[in-house]
Amino acid sequence: MSKRLFSKSALFLKIIFLVSVFLVLLISGFTYKHISNLTNSTKLVVTTYKVNVELEQVISYLKDAENGHRNYILTKDTTHLEPYLSAREKVNVSFAELKEVANQNEVQKENLRILSKYIDNLFNNFTQTNAFVGNNLTLTEEFKSNFFEEKIIMDSIRQKVNEMIDLENKQLKERQKQYQSNLDFTPLFLYLVLLVTLVLIIISYNKITNDYKNTKLINNQLSIFKEAAIQLETIGKHGNWVWYIDTNVFTFSDNLYHVLGEKPGAFKCTLENFMSFVHPDDKEKLAAAVDRMMKEENLPFTYFRIITKDDAIKHIKAYGKLLVSADGEKRIVGNITDISDEVESYLVLGERNLELEKNNAELSEFNYVASHDLQEPLRKIQTFISRLEDKEAKKFSASGIQYLERINIAATRMRLLIDDLLQFSRTNKPDKEFVSTNLNELLEQAKQDVAETILEKEATITSDLLPTVSVIPFQIHQLFLNLLSNSLKYCKEKVPPNIKIEYSKVSSKNDVNLINVPKGEFHKIIFSDNGIGFEQKYGDQIFELFSRLHNKENYSGTGVGLSICKKTVDNHDGIIMAFGKPQEGAVFTIYLPA
Repeated sequence: MSKRLFSKSALFLKIIFLVSVFLVLLISGFTYKHISNLTNSTKLVVTTYKVNVELEQVISYLKDAENGHRNYILTKDTTHLEPYLSAREKVNVSFAELKEVANQNEVQKENLRILSKYIDNLFNNFTQTNAFVGNNLTLTEEFKSNFFEEKIIMDSIRQKVNEMIDLENKQLKERQKQYQSNLDFTPLFLYLVLLVTLVLIIISYNKITNDYKNTKLINNQLSIFKEAAIQLETIGKHGNWVWYIDTNVFTFSDNLYHVLGEKPGAFKCTLENFMSFVHPDDKEKLAAAVDRMMKEENLPFTYFRIITKDDAIKHIKAYGKLLVSADGEKRIVGNITDISDEVESYLVLGERNLELEKNNAELSEFNYVASHDLQEPLRKIQTFISRLEDKEAKKFSASGIQYLERINIAATRMRLLIDDLLQFSRTNKPDKEFVSTNLNELLEQAKQDVAETILEKEATITSDLLPTVSVIPFQIHQLFLNLLSNSLKYCKEKVPPNIKIEYSKVSSKNDVNLINVPKGEFHKIIFSDNGIGFEQKYGDQIFELFSRLHNKENYSGTGVGLSICKKTVDNHDGIIMAFGKPQEGAVFTIYLPA
């Protein structure tokens, strides 16, 4: 989980970094653009002023030329022609400047063209007028007309210059307005961007601080985990090793040295040094496992022995698994465990199993003796009692006859007890073969075994159709027989027994009695009767061996029958439960895995 949190944190910081870089580049780009706009605006303002200045100079030069020309007309003094003669050159220089600065404005270019035409006409008019003055024709109508035309041309030039100046001033206002707009917007935009950048920096700082705290906390937890792992290795006799595949380097944990009977760092971490501790008889097997590990990059469970420096032999279990880091580095992380105690316990367990097998054989022999040798004296006792009752009963006193009856009852109970114990011992063997069996047939066989009692007590037995299940037939037969016998035995006086056998298939998810069992489906069989019942507090006790809820004078029995039922159901991995109410009857519910 911590790895996922760090991954998210790193991704978040990367995003913050990229956003910050983007904002910085945005600020730089916008600043560059704004400076460029300011530069262009400045150039345009300078151009406007320069155009206006050059136009004013053109007007000034033309006025000087006009004044000099008029003075020459009045005085005929050629010295007054100097301004007129130099004005043309000055006007040409100014026009050259105007064409350069107004080259990008099509309207002004057209105005300059028209203005140039007017100026050419003006100087042509000056030349014609001078010719009239030189020839003393100043009083002629042609002179007057030419002089008047000079005034018209000059007025046209002034008008055109004023138009150009007005256009430049208008453009200057628009440029100043745009320039001012840029100036007004730029600080706000830069402030907002810097504010966002500052917020991102603060968020990054907080994130880095939290990550540092989390890293410190995780480092503390890792330190605790490392110490716990070392203690666990010591207690569990484990040792860890790591093989770095790319560099072919091994590392051993301190406790791995302890398992080998050495101090930590007593020898260099190499495969050859480790193999030197392996038992000679197991070296070839382990070497083959290591070769397979180097090829397949995996080490399955491997068992071998080692010899410590004090000649002690230890049994070792080893395992390794491939891990690939985020940067693609491969390494096999492995573990060795000292299982000498387990091997010794296994050997002891084997010896005990042999003893148990021997005891089981003796028990089987005892069962044979109980079924033959012990029952033979009981049969003879019952035979002699029968003869005494038939031939000598008249010679006995009333007390003698009573004693004889008690001996007969005790012998009969002894024989029943031996039979029940034999049945219980046979049920107690779980190694019977499971066979797919029709439970209806087993139920019918059980009914036949108690047919006389059913007729005697006029019992009614109703049953649902039972399934075919894989069971131990003999034990399920005993289960049905004991449940039927139990219901017939504990019936009410003068009330015919009514026994119902119900079947259904249920799921452990839907039955409240199966909450604590593995999930799955079960065959549910219910035996219910209308007998004398029992207190529910004895619901578990009645399945115990020799457990009886009623005295033997009123109800015969040994207290083994329901124990056989419980053992049979246990052998089938099932559940049996008893529910009862006094004088209302008993219900036995059986669950067998489907």
